[in-house]
Amino acid sequence: AASRAFRRAKMRWSRGMLTWLLIVIAETIHGIVRQRFIAPIIGDLLARQAGVLIGSVIIFAIAYLCIRWIGPRTIGQQLRVGALWVVLMLGFEFGLGLVLGYSRERMLSDYDLANGGLMGFGLLFLLFAPMLAAKLRGMR
Repeated sequence: AASRAFRRAKMRWSRGMLTWLLIVIAETIHGIVRQRFIAPIIGDLLARQAGVLIGSVIIFAIAYLCIRWIGPRTIGQQLRVGALWVVLMLGFEFGLGLVLGYSRERMLSDYDLANGGLMGFGLLFLLFAPMLAAKLRGMR
């Protein structure tokens, strides 16, 4: 019984990671569209600020659709899935930033609230998205 519970827990993490991969794909497409079509019209900073809100909607939609499949049953498990997503997302964003040749200052500017960076709110939302999705889906 313990090994079966372990296999289920392991499957939950793999499903959480696959869902994060879906989030990254959707967010990447969103980022490309934002940079190519929105930023030239409204400016880079405003486009990135709006992108946090739009990205949060995208993240929530994916979390809502996948949360039962991921299967976190408790608030603690839901928050651990969210924490996994945050860690993976930070690694992805800063890794991609390095590949694209962004400076450290440019990458951190998205998190500088004093200068309009709202990414911290996006990561906070990412942390709680599995819990909010589970609550709205009626999971305990």
